[in-house]
Amino acid sequence: MPINIPENLPAHDVLTREGVMVMSDVRASRQDIRPLRIGLLNLMPKKIQTETQFARLVGATPLQIDFQLIRMTEHRARNTAAAHMEEFYRPFQEVKEEKFDGLIITGAPIEHLPFEEVTYWDELCEVFDWTQTHVHSTIGVCWGAMAMIHYFHGIRKHTLGEKAFGCFRHQNMDPTSPYLRGFSDDCTIPVSRWTEVRQSEIDAAPELRTLLGSAHVGPCLVEDPHHGALYLFNHLEYDSDTIREEYERDLEAGVPVRLPMNYFPDDDPACTPLNRWRSHAHLLYGNWINEIYQSTSFELDQIGAGRS
Repeated sequence: MPINIPENLPAHDVLTREGVMVMSDVRASRQDIRPLRIGLLNLMPKKIQTETQFARLVGATPLQIDFQLIRMTEHRARNTAAAHMEEFYRPFQEVKEEKFDGLIITGAPIEHLPFEEVTYWDELCEVFDWTQTHVHSTIGVCWGAMAMIHYFHGIRKHTLGEKAFGCFRHQNMDPTSPYLRGFSDDCTIPVSRWTEVRQSEIDAAPELRTLLGSAHVGPCLVEDPHHGALYLFNHLEYDSDTIREEYERDLEAGVPVRLPMNYFPDDDPACTPLNRWRSHAHLLYGNWINEIYQSTSFELDQIGAGRS
């Protein structure tokens, strides 16, 4: 089954060319099944790039996905056309009475700010509370994951001396987890952040379980069953050239950044990077979608009813 997105969303043509099964909302409405409702709360400045990356992953399963794009209500995107935001995105205050099977909360390039100084922090906290009553399962990514784990567990983000940047080996720390079904004993995952959460602080919260971690860049994927959440601190959704784009952007802006580790062949920026994480990205998000399908309520209005 395909992912259901508007025909004029830029991701539609991109994913169609890649062979991802895509269905228009008109055609989907004629099928007598209930698709999974997956929301993307997109906090990244490059909205179109980010929405395409996540649509690619959630659309690669055998299930029909109703993919909804969500934005913070008062925050205005500066790097995406207003017409695109108006046509395809709905503000959180407009959707907060609705139920979702799954929600992805992306990262945001605001790591230097204390959480409470983020202009939309109060509304984001409202989103976190809303996930407990209106969303069956949530994935927070990078800054979004750090914000969620801080809100629910008081776990701090710590500033790094230099940017954790590149592709790093991660150990499969719980091979029996349904979210890691099919994973290798270790895998390569893109990392791009100036902050970290620490394993020692996660270990102090007995309700949390680390599923993926790295000796070099710390915890990567943490499960929080009580809150129906996964915290993914790194970027399995990245395209092959996303780190290259970030590296060139930082160089042009005069940001002190080192060559991304284990990314360019022979550490030569003139060489084309090889994608070594795509299969595990599809595995993780496919496993997440499968777990949602196996456990969510058939009746949307029953989602969240059993969570204390």
